[in-house]
Amino acid sequence: MPATPEPAAQSQPGTVLGFDFGTRLIGVAVGQQLTGGARALGTVPTGDWARLDAMVGDWNPGCLVVGLPLALDGAEQPMSRAARAFAAELERRHGRPVHLIDERHTSAEASRRFAARRAAGSARRKHAAAIDAVAAEIILETWFAEAHPS
Repeated sequence: MPATPEPAAQSQPGTVLGFDFGTRLIGVAVGQQLTGGARALGTVPTGDWARLDAMVGDWNPGCLVVGLPLALDGAEQPMSRAARAFAAELERRHGRPVHLIDERHTSAEASRRFAARRAAGSARRKHAAAIDAVAAEIILETWFAEAHPS
């Protein structure tokens, strides 16, 4: 009698992973729809699908959110197409809904938050790569605010 495969783990419907796609690094954050809160997890080198797949498997989110880099006037640009391709690959690989959200101004806000964390002593200059993860945190918070207004 052949072995019965184990059932896939149920996704956590309130858990969401957010991604700030870049040409070198992808910032990753986790959030909870119930609270609308998010926290930076770290960065992954672009193209490191083994690590990205592991993070999705570990957190088992109900959906994924990818920041869409648009020009200041809202127009698509080459990075917009790259982020869309990344989002499509996430959806293909994990079979979960993937939402795109305008990420204009998240880099400036991420830099401001990182500077505030440095001033408070909770971050150091050597952690500067974490700015991409903070941007992913902001992407999730923005998506929560827009998708689930209070």
